[in-house]
Amino acid sequence: MTRKPIRIAVLHFAHETVTFLKNDTTLEDFTYPGSPAMGEALLAYDPKSYMGGFVKVAREHEGVELVGVESPLWPRTGTGSGWITTEAYETFLGKMIAGLDEEGPFDGVYLSLHGAMAVRGVARPEADIARRTREVVGRKVFIVGTFDPHGNEDEEFLREADMAFTVKYFPHYDSHLQGERAARMLIRAIRGDYRPSTVTVKVPIISPTVLQWTGASPWMDLVQRALVWEAREPDVYVNVFFGFPFADVPDVGMTIQVMTNGKPPLARTVADDLAAWAWRRREALLQSTTVYPIVEGVRRAKEAVGRGETPVVLADHSDRSGYATWVLKEVIAQDLSDVLIATIADARAIDALAAKDVRAGDPFDMEVGGRVDESAGPPVRLTGKVVGVTNAFGMLWVSVGFGRGNVLLLSRYLTQIMEPSQLKGPDFDLAQFKVIAIKSRVHFRRGFDDSGFARTILLVEPDPPYLGTVRLDGLPYEHVDLKRFYPYGAPQFP
Repeated sequence: MTRKPIRIAVLHFAHETVTFLKNDTTLEDFTYPGSPAMGEALLAYDPKSYMGGFVKVAREHEGVELVGVESPLWPRTGTGSGWITTEAYETFLGKMIAGLDEEGPFDGVYLSLHGAMAVRGVARPEADIARRTREVVGRKVFIVGTFDPHGNEDEEFLREADMAFTVKYFPHYDSHLQGERAARMLIRAIRGDYRPSTVTVKVPIISPTVLQWTGASPWMDLVQRALVWEAREPDVYVNVFFGFPFADVPDVGMTIQVMTNGKPPLARTVADDLAAWAWRRREALLQSTTVYPIVEGVRRAKEAVGRGETPVVLADHSDRSGYATWVLKEVIAQDLSDVLIATIADARAIDALAAKDVRAGDPFDMEVGGRVDESAGPPVRLTGKVVGVTNAFGMLWVSVGFGRGNVLLLSRYLTQIMEPSQLKGPDFDLAQFKVIAIKSRVHFRRGFDDSGFARTILLVEPDPPYLGTVRLDGLPYEHVDLKRFYPYGAPQFP
């Protein structure tokens, strides 16, 4: 039997916005070679993640046409920038909506989102994107979105969209899988085989992202409980939004979403079970990870090196700008050797070195890092020599040798190292280092922990509660009342 052809619009607009950073995310940050993208270029974006999974499964179905509507890709600042400007948001969303209108009609729409986007003047950007999409395509068209578990979502997105699929693991191993699910269930819904019935429950828990590692209990147990419900009940899908506390927005905090095939009571049962479980385990959820002050973390790294428990990973989870110098300063103060610091972001230093046409072997003597705000610390004067200069991803990277076998990798923007393979290149051999200091929360465990690479892992943050801190009451919230959330108040739940 020949099925009726299906046309699906594909759009992308994603950012994890750290609203406490002073550098706004601008129109120019989203505009670079390859971004915005449309057509096959958009459909080919990030083949191992949400988009790749969605396109793969959609194209396995006969008679399905995908239309890549002009959309911005991730900003080149990554997660190292603050509020998205109204100009940037309205410019790109305007183009996306115009594209939907011009290239329609459609049977379905796929929105590749994140969930922690924060826009000046727009309280819930992802819900706003869904609403404005709905206004163009009409009520009969099915809309599905994919999300990062660090989304700050409530019921508003699903008032306009029909379905959402959220990654369960941190690190985000299953983003390709969730893209596959989104495609499969969107096509089923269009063909009348799935009637989405959803329930959303907000749980008044707010937690720092560094504590949300799903490789250990109790976060592992929370994910497993969601997976058990999906396994035991056909056509049930569970989203657990851990939340992203570094966005000062009204829908911050943990959220449970459940989708069923036309079974509202079942959706309510599953959502209430997951929410109640999380609430019962709230104390354990917030005590799942040990974070050391940087001075102690560097001392412990030095002791681990002495015991031969190397390589050591020093993960500065709180540095959201990439400019922070606290670890570098302490490595020098404690005379730690054989350390790779990857990376410190410093656009000013990179520009100055580029102007000098810097080459490997050149002497190096200049201040690096710091400056952008108090969380970055003061600049550190570094003397040594340039080990290597590399152009990658359209940017200049400079490796600087200093001290006793140490190397600092300078970048323009915050760079979250997730895999040892990111540090392979002609400038140095990763095997020469006993300690690797990186700017990462949990994602680094993908390549440095779950792979068995590191023998010692130490999470560190500065003494004051800066930006990515585990001490959220030290952050200058304006739109969030922490007393509404555990552990900073005494909220009643349910």
